[in-house]
Amino acid sequence: MSTRMNRRDLIFKAGKGFAGIALAGMAQAQQAMGRAKNVIYIFNHGGVSHVDTFDPKPTLMRLSGQTVPASFAEGLKTSRIDFRKAIMRGSPWKFPKQGQSGLEVSELWPNISRHADRLAVVRSCFGDAFDHAPAMFLRCTGTQFPGRPSVGSWVSYGLGSENKNLPSFVVMSDGAMKSGAGAYGAGFLPATFQGTVFRGGSKSPVLNLATPEGVSGDAQKETLGLINDLNRRHYASREDDTTLDARIKAYELAYRMQAEAPGAVDIEQESEATRKLYGVGEPMTDDFGRKCLLARRLVERGVRFVQLFFGTNLGDDWDDAHNDLWGSHNKMAKKSDQPIAALLTDLEARGLLDSTLVVWNSEFGRTPLAEGQNGRDHHPYGFSMWMAGAGIKGGRALGATDEFGLRAVEQPKTIHDVNATILRLIGVDHMKLTWRYQSRDMRLTDVHGENEFTDWLLKG
Repeated sequence: MSTRMNRRDLIFKAGKGFAGIALAGMAQAQQAMGRAKNVIYIFNHGGVSHVDTFDPKPTLMRLSGQTVPASFAEGLKTSRIDFRKAIMRGSPWKFPKQGQSGLEVSELWPNISRHADRLAVVRSCFGDAFDHAPAMFLRCTGTQFPGRPSVGSWVSYGLGSENKNLPSFVVMSDGAMKSGAGAYGAGFLPATFQGTVFRGGSKSPVLNLATPEGVSGDAQKETLGLINDLNRRHYASREDDTTLDARIKAYELAYRMQAEAPGAVDIEQESEATRKLYGVGEPMTDDFGRKCLLARRLVERGVRFVQLFFGTNLGDDWDDAHNDLWGSHNKMAKKSDQPIAALLTDLEARGLLDSTLVVWNSEFGRTPLAEGQNGRDHHPYGFSMWMAGAGIKGGRALGATDEFGLRAVEQPKTIHDVNATILRLIGVDHMKLTWRYQSRDMRLTDVHGENEFTDWLLKG
């Protein structure tokens, strides 16, 4: 047999670079430098107001109704308001101190606030994307422009799945996202690393997964064998097309999933008390509660990265804050507060929280200044996120925005810093996770990214 390497192998090995020879080493690295095996990434679609959720601003409250000092407004802009003329708007919600740590969390979160001692809040995130789609691409892929691999795809590429019968990267959303599928796409990585979309809480998580009635197991095997043979013959002359390779692997994975996926997504197997904990069956919390419960079931079964996009229904997202801050944030918090708190409670009760990193993020914050009578505009200059699990020491806040919540001024963190930290927490060096593309070793953090605040998260 010839040992000559074909063109596909050359491309694949050159592209994979690091991973082609070091995926086994990744497991060792994970043990050495990472705490988490899995990630559940909750992305709040539409833009959550930081000054109404996790970043209290007494000065903003005191001066509510006045215009912001000119020196603070200089260089800031949005498409809808003038920072030099718009009035400051204090938060209508109070920020009581929570837990033994005394971390201040908005009363919007009565359930999450009970986990205050587990939350590490980053109050100094910032970016330069004003609109939803570019900002979502930035937060999820590291650049404002479509076509780059998402953070879940990078993790899937670097570490794979612990369960060969389930995808390594699963995505759930409420509806159409303003970024489209690019926010969880594989970009220039082979298409097999893109997120697999599950319909949360459904007994049929992936469309057309079940074998049609009247088709025997032998008949299905013969059919799939023929399709696979035809696909590989077609692929032989098109070895640069990773989408075809991904399609072949998708058929193979779908066949394996038929045995495991139905059980993995059947939340009726959970106790009534567990379903009630997540708010399943209640009008406001049923949908997202099912998704959070399914996320726990998936990481429990070895799925590496689960990303929940919350609030993607048009007219039913955080972005309703343009016109109705009070109504939008009350509604969206009520839909997600109990399910997220239940997820943290459930993970800890099952001994999974130390091995699961939970991330809560959004594309940007919202202006501390008023838009119209009762709104806030998009605000990328300073906003908040939080992490929990994975050995993180909670009950603390990192960084700060200024006294009005306008700019990140203390320990400002870009998305590259955040992504470098996420990778480190699961045992991956963001400098070494690369893919050769257009004659350059590309990575999630591009030429940026510092993960020095990982030590703060873990050690205090």
